[in-house]
Parts: sequence; C-alpha cells; structure tokens
Amino acid sequence: MDNLVICDRCGSDACYKQEVNLDVNLYWCYGCGFTSNTAMKIDSEFLKEQMDILPELYKSLIVEDETGKIWIPSTVNIPDKGMVFANGTGPNNWKWTAVLAVSVKEEEKEKFKLKNGGYAEWRMDMNTQQHFEERDYIEALSYIGVLPK
Repeated sequence: MDNLVICDRCGSDACYKQEVNLDVNLYWCYGCGFTSNTAMKIDSEFLKEQMDILPELYKSLIVEDETGKIWIPSTVNIPDKGMVFANGTGPNNWKWTAVLAVSVKEEEKEKFKLKNGGYAEWRMDMNTQQHFEERDYIEALSYIGVLPK
C-alpha cells in the first residue's frame, strides 16, 4: 500500500511510503528530498553496498533517525526532463541542484554515443542549473517538470 506519512528525518507530512512486501517499506520525502527503506540500517549489507558507490557528499549527509532507518539524499534523473541532485562541498555547504534536459543536437551526437551503438536523445544542460535549499526540494522537482509549478 502507498501513502503519505510523517517523515522520520525532517518531520514533513509529505513523505511517500511504499510497501514493497511485508518486510520492506520504501520512503521518499518530498519535504527534505531524502530517501530510506527498512532494509537500510547501520551495519546492514544494503548500506555497506550503498557506501561503496555513493559520492562523498552523500556519505557526509547520511542521517540515522530515531527508528534506526538511514536516510540519504535522493537523485532524480529523468532523461527527457532533467535531474535533481545534492551538490556542494560538505554537510554545512550544499543545496539541491536541478538541471534541465535538452535535445542532443546532430553535431553533438558523437559525444553521446550509447553502449548499444545508438545515440542519446537528451543530455543534461548544466547551463540551466538552479539551486534550492534542502526544504525546497519539491520546487527543484517542479523546476524540471516532474511536479506541476
């Protein structure tokens, strides 16, 4: 069952909870932009796997809530709309960055060759980046067109 709950990290009432099965729930808070699940606990294999691939900024922003769930910043990447990600130098100096997707021009195609031999149709245009405070995550999603403005 899917529903909105109070975020155990930030207290927002805009935390989306999705029940995957009897043992696993996913959480994605639209208030703060962080995500968690019931399998992501300190010393869990799942968290160890995440730590191997997360950028250093994301590692520095990890928070454990009172229930023992670990929260990490989310990244949204929708090829034909844009991308939202945490960007900065550390836990005291970061913001959400949102960039828009633009069509790959004919003269750029060679730079965007895919492994299957084709070409990407879209690319993220860093010239369109806008920065949003942590609690303005929902505005970052609206900027790239995921949510209405």
